[in-house]
Amino acid sequence: MTEIQQTPTPASTPVPVPVPAPTLATVTLLPTARLAHDVDTETAVLDSARQGLADVAPPVEMPVDKAVDLDAFDDAPLLPAWMKSPQGWAAYAGVFYRARRRGFRRWVRRQNTEQGHVRQFGRGSRRAHEWVIGFEGVRVQGAAHTAHVLTREARAAARSARFTPRILGTKKELAMKAAEKTQKAAEEAVALHKKARKDRNRVRNLRAGVVYGPPLAAIGGGYLATGLLGAAAGTLATFAGGVFAGRSPYEEEADWSADWRSLGDGDRMSAPLLDASFKAAKVIGSDETLRIVQMPMLDARGAWSTVIDLPPGIPAKKAMRAVDELAAAFGVEAAQVTVSKAGRSGRVELYVSKSLPFTDKPGRGPLLELDGASDFWGRIAIGPDVRGERVSISVVERSGLVGGEPGAGKSASGNTILLAAALDPRVILWLADGKGGGDLEPFEPLCEEFEGDADPEAFYAMLQAAIADMKRRYALLKKLGKRKVDESLANRHPELRQKLVWVDELMFYTTDEDFGKKITKALRNLVSRGRAAGIVTFCATQKPGSDVVDTSLRDLLSIRWALRCTTPEASDTILGKGAAASGYSAKTIESEMRGAGLLWAEGTNPRMVRADYYSDEQVNELLEHAADLRTKAGTMPRGPLSLPEQLRELGDDDARILAAVVDEFAARSAAAGEELDWLPGAVLLAALKDTGLDVTAEKLGALIVRTDEEKKAKRAWEGSRVSGYLRARVEATITGRYGLTA
Repeated sequence: MTEIQQTPTPASTPVPVPVPAPTLATVTLLPTARLAHDVDTETAVLDSARQGLADVAPPVEMPVDKAVDLDAFDDAPLLPAWMKSPQGWAAYAGVFYRARRRGFRRWVRRQNTEQGHVRQFGRGSRRAHEWVIGFEGVRVQGAAHTAHVLTREARAAARSARFTPRILGTKKELAMKAAEKTQKAAEEAVALHKKARKDRNRVRNLRAGVVYGPPLAAIGGGYLATGLLGAAAGTLATFAGGVFAGRSPYEEEADWSADWRSLGDGDRMSAPLLDASFKAAKVIGSDETLRIVQMPMLDARGAWSTVIDLPPGIPAKKAMRAVDELAAAFGVEAAQVTVSKAGRSGRVELYVSKSLPFTDKPGRGPLLELDGASDFWGRIAIGPDVRGERVSISVVERSGLVGGEPGAGKSASGNTILLAAALDPRVILWLADGKGGGDLEPFEPLCEEFEGDADPEAFYAMLQAAIADMKRRYALLKKLGKRKVDESLANRHPELRQKLVWVDELMFYTTDEDFGKKITKALRNLVSRGRAAGIVTFCATQKPGSDVVDTSLRDLLSIRWALRCTTPEASDTILGKGAAASGYSAKTIESEMRGAGLLWAEGTNPRMVRADYYSDEQVNELLEHAADLRTKAGTMPRGPLSLPEQLRELGDDDARILAAVVDEFAARSAAAGEELDWLPGAVLLAALKDTGLDVTAEKLGALIVRTDEEKKAKRAWEGSRVSGYLRARVEATITGRYGLTA
């Protein structure tokens, strides 16, 4: 045992607690005080304790003849000696104080808030109030409903018993018993309602005392004790209690369907939601996750968009094929989800609309804002896509196919291209309407060729004329040393202007027994060879399958526009085989999305586009503007020539005489208000003289040969009976000599 020699202290001075003096002695631990560590570690611990005590208390001298064992303190041999000092106890107690303070701070940091403590206090107050109200009100409402029903039945039974005549005997007695029975049941129901209401009020009062009593007591007691300062302290304590009660979001503790919520329920698009949705759609495995390239964000239309990388080895087309499954996982319609490849095979861009796209009222078409002519050589505005971005295409050296089920909006969609062509006075229009309806009829005055009777023979003749024109164009190109028609060349040579051949309801023409195969062959020739000659061909039909349009023709039509279809196979007949399997199916287009379709004109993937809509009034307004532009440019096609005009174009003297005779018949008929079938020879000779034609009666008679009966027949004319010429005889002469008819 180590001993320390110290000097004695005066008797009046109490003996202090032994204080080790590291500089005067060495310390050896008792066997009972040894720790499981080595000697050096134990020595270092004791030296540290002695040094700490030496810093807070000065050394005290002890009697030299008394040895003290610093570690031999009764039944606590492991307690260091320096802990017996006041400073040691203070330090020992401070450990617990600091631990409690740090624990409180950690607890405060864990108390997350939702929109701040004020909102949290409101949530806590609402919960406390809901607890005060409880569920007893349901019982009261049920009892009240039962009481009301039974009361009405009692009144009805009493009324029936009252007005049942006593003479009926048994019926009167039964009515009285029924009235008594229903009255008793009604009284019991009313009593139950009163008891339920009383119980509810009693329970609510007790709960209100528990909830609202302490805050009122704290605020009121604080005010009575210390005035406004105490009231403020009570208010702060009440606020802290409310915040504590509302520390957890209400939805997390009360929404039992939280695991099934999705974008359709109003949730935000987040990385966990995307992972869960892609796993539910079987796009990625249960142990795989997505990598967010562009964080999910809301655009101005309230739609979510993001760019994500799929796990290694999963191509983008797998996600594009699973649009239906992803839409189900997101809780929206398939038409609201757009998945497209973003730059590389494993990266996709996801766009989820807030609501079903293209169901709002379409805006004003851009062609209505044109002051001048359009440019069919440039890009043609088609309409907005699902994001509201404008889509335009170029049809130079292209051809197109528009298809979809009846009522999908083919006519309205086609107007975007037809009106753009009509508003360019340089474009030649050749239109054929296989429906024989009236969709293309407003364009007829602007067309050089128009077939509106759904006549396959007439359409075949139109195609033959178009092929002949194509050959003339190539002959001119060869003469000019050019390979194809461009804008500058067409502006220098009007015969090389762009020509649009539009065929509506192609199915009617190609399925004709007599001309179907001929029409298909002629169209294939025109589409394959006419592009470089400036001839643009567009076909529209309902279902362009191989039985309607031969695949050798369909595959030549480079622009594909698939409107709503009933089956994925029908969509593939327009967009091409495998498009639906890749996630591009017009079957996903809802019936409310009139005019919307998958447009594959440029790029590697089709785009969902809704064509700009023009009403019938707007179409007529634009066509009037187009007619003015073509009239000023001198490209307005002439309408059908009248019979006199056809005769004068022949350049023959006899033809001019006959034209003047026909004009005189028309003028006299208009003046008389009825169709005249006969005119005197003298009247016709006078009319010919007025037009500068010196014709004798003999020459007119030799030109218009009459029968003897016609020469001898006389009719009344201005008080006299004279002979003349029948109108039918004049028309027969024209037909027999020139082959023309009226």
